[in-house]
Amino acid sequence: MTFDIMMPFYGRVDHFKAAVASVRAQDEPDWRLVVVDDVYPDLSAGEWLVGLGDPRITYVRNETNLRPSRNYRKCVDLMTSEFSMLMGCDDVMLPGFLTRVSELIAEFPEASIVQVGVEPIDVNGKKHLPISDRVKAWVRPRGPYPRVLQGEELASSLLRGNWSYFPSVVWRVSELKDPGFRTDLDVVQDLEMLLQITERGGSLVLDDEVEFQYRRHGQSYSAITGPDGSKFDQERAVFAEATRAMDSLGWHKAARTARLHLTSRLHALTELPASIKARNRRGMRALARHAFGPSASDPGRLRPEA
Repeated sequence: MTFDIMMPFYGRVDHFKAAVASVRAQDEPDWRLVVVDDVYPDLSAGEWLVGLGDPRITYVRNETNLRPSRNYRKCVDLMTSEFSMLMGCDDVMLPGFLTRVSELIAEFPEASIVQVGVEPIDVNGKKHLPISDRVKAWVRPRGPYPRVLQGEELASSLLRGNWSYFPSVVWRVSELKDPGFRTDLDVVQDLEMLLQITERGGSLVLDDEVEFQYRRHGQSYSAITGPDGSKFDQERAVFAEATRAMDSLGWHKAARTARLHLTSRLHALTELPASIKARNRRGMRALARHAFGPSASDPGRLRPEA
């Protein structure tokens, strides 16, 4: 089975080259890499990629900047395999990633999602464990691994704290194509998609073998949208929608978890010092509202067209 690796690109060229090199170094050679350049100003990345002359690699450059979610939707449209992923253009696959994923899919053929073990690294590629990743490790379901999670157990766990790492998640493509990533979310679209699939009865296979390195750095989209509060505006909307969806399914424990979203509130508090230092009044108000205010009213599941 040829494995699809989609890589939305907009970022540092050196990190991008390391990401591509890690794909080419896989023990399992049956893969297809599609890089979708979201009009990054430096053209050298695409030129370098094409110059590799690797027939397994396809380079696509958008005509206009689509921003994260619309570019993800485009990547999903280009998927042709049964399973695929949206790998970060600054992350690193360890050599056994695809081999391990293939083993897990063979062992759990009905799985909708596969999450392998992940090691956070810093901007220079060194092991790095900031508070956000310590919290992920704390809320992550315990073993024995690999284990299958689904239903209210999976929903409650993700709503308590999203312990998955979006760029390393392997998705069953049929689950992604309909209805696709929401275009009104630029930061928490992965959590919303995980919840969608869970609500529809999908399952997630969680493993602890570390086969992927996730890069944390201050210029990531998530890092930038934390102190200004916009990330948490989106989280509030997702938690409000999840509260209603979980109650409608009779998953009342999950609904309570979504309504409280304690871990997300605490995360907002950790972003307040940076917002105060920057004298970002809007950010301060948004972060304080998210940390201490009531849950947002449910705006409904609006899904603008791509």
